[in-house]
Amino acid sequence: MADLRQDWEPVVVRKKAPTSGAKKDEKAVNAARRAGGPIETIKKFNAGSNKAATSATGLNTKKLDDETDVLAHEKVPTELKRKIMQARLDKKMTQAQLAQLINEKPQIVQEYESGKAIPNQQIISKLERVLGTKLRGAGAKK
Repeated sequence: MADLRQDWEPVVVRKKAPTSGAKKDEKAVNAARRAGGPIETIKKFNAGSNKAATSATGLNTKKLDDETDVLAHEKVPTELKRKIMQARLDKKMTQAQLAQLINEKPQIVQEYESGKAIPNQQIISKLERVLGTKLRGAGAKK
């Protein structure tokens, strides 16, 4: 009868050991020291750091200091937030129910009604569709 045991030897696969250029350079520097020859080194500034060149030298600070524009995000106009709130109350909905119908978080509706949100035309069109009224443009009722 034939022998059913298998005679397999384990095979171990290993990655090749990483070779870094630093070890070769270190060996070359040590060999040059032993030989008494000149050693040339180069200092790399900000090598391996995550700092931008402009932040290290401060080239943009003058531009920032000279900036006089008041930069602010556009907010929801008072007229729009009143229209949203009035249309929602006419439909007897809460902010959470309205948010669910437009597939947004309740916080979004709250921000639009308080005037803190940055206007997004897609959200405004969803509100118009669900509330059944025009909130912007020439067709908006006052």
